Amino acid sequence: MPSSRRHFLSLTAAAGSMAALGCSAPARLSAPAAGPGSGPSRGPEPTQPSTPQAPQSPSPSAKKTLLVLGGTGFLGPSVVEAAKARGYTVTLFNRGKTRPHLFPDIEKLHGDRDPAKGDGLKALAGRSWDAVIDNSGYVPRIVKASAELLAPNVRQYVFISSLSVYASHTTPGEDETAPVATMPDPTVETMGKEFENYGPLKALCEQAAEAAMPGRVTRVRPGFIVGPEDPTDRFTYWPVRVDRGGEVLAPGAALDPIQIIDVRDLAEWLVTVVESRTTGIFNAAGPGEPLTMGGLLDACKAASGSSARFTWVSAKFLEKPPGEPVDLPIWAPAEGETRAFHLRSAERARKAGLKFRAVQDTVKDTLSWWKTLPPERQSRPRAGLSPEREAELLGAWRAWRAQPKKTGALPP
Repeated sequence: MPSSRRHFLSLTAAAGSMAALGCSAPARLSAPAAGPGSGPSRGPEPTQPSTPQAPQSPSPSAKKTLLVLGGTGFLGPSVVEAAKARGYTVTLFNRGKTRPHLFPDIEKLHGDRDPAKGDGLKALAGRSWDAVIDNSGYVPRIVKASAELLAPNVRQYVFISSLSVYASHTTPGEDETAPVATMPDPTVETMGKEFENYGPLKALCEQAAEAAMPGRVTRVRPGFIVGPEDPTDRFTYWPVRVDRGGEVLAPGAALDPIQIIDVRDLAEWLVTVVESRTTGIFNAAGPGEPLTMGGLLDACKAASGSSARFTWVSAKFLEKPPGEPVDLPIWAPAEGETRAFHLRSAERARKAGLKFRAVQDTVKDTLSWWKTLPPERQSRPRAGLSPEREAELLGAWRAWRAQPKKTGALPP
């Protein structure tokens, strides 16, 4: 597979709700046994409202209850904190394996998202909540099971999807009406060798929730979720690397666009759409003002006060670098398949109340959090270039630039 295609698939698989669960990649799930109702329909999506429903104001005296499917990864804890701050009684449903020590003061129900495993969803049977936020759904069959079970007992189902659902990322400014990705066999439950099924599966998950609860689903499609507590180190790589100083390999061009959303901003807005009972489809991508790769690196430099120097290395060179493919997280080449990956319209979410903090604040808080981690964790970052690999690439870039160019050679 060409490295450009591999980079595209890694971007789409990494964006959005993979970070919500607190893992760098969704588990490779095995396909279920064939049988009636075992997979999503091959037919068209049942309902995809083009505009969100008008918000409704809940009774101020009513008790507010929220169920979170997951809740202990990355996005989940921020949602819990935001909901508690607004007076919600929160219940978590998960397997009890990821950070079980969190939130000792709230109710925790244990089970499995997959109804075919162990007790499955039995702990949710007969219970009711005002709303459910699903930030751990990757397989349509599994989302279908939870949505159908909860449909009689919750008013609203908020599903955390991903910008990766879109079939194409080449047209700047596309909104929620853009076509979503499909897959030849929608009953397949594996992500694929290069995670090529991630986006189509997320789209099918959205459709499964909507089919179970027509008109009561909020589909939230985030881009890269970033900020303190991010276990993937994708965004974190840049503040940490710039803080270290010296010559920094900066990918592409300074004006390449970047879209991110601080996990705390996303969490606050999710509680807002629950309170207003806002439904529909929303791209959740920030920040508030257009951001570029150069602007992000400048923010990192300002936050750390470092003397880092940025050497911009062309996307064409990085497409086929010497040695193994490079890991330059968050950034995407502003050309080809990823031309508009960081240029998705989020105007609908803004009108529904989504607000963004300054990028400088996200960078500063992320770097401060990183420095609280144990030395052994800091010594093993989960994304980005090692110092040795970065130095190797910078040397190769300088050597290539110094060579006489032949006709058809890669442009700088």
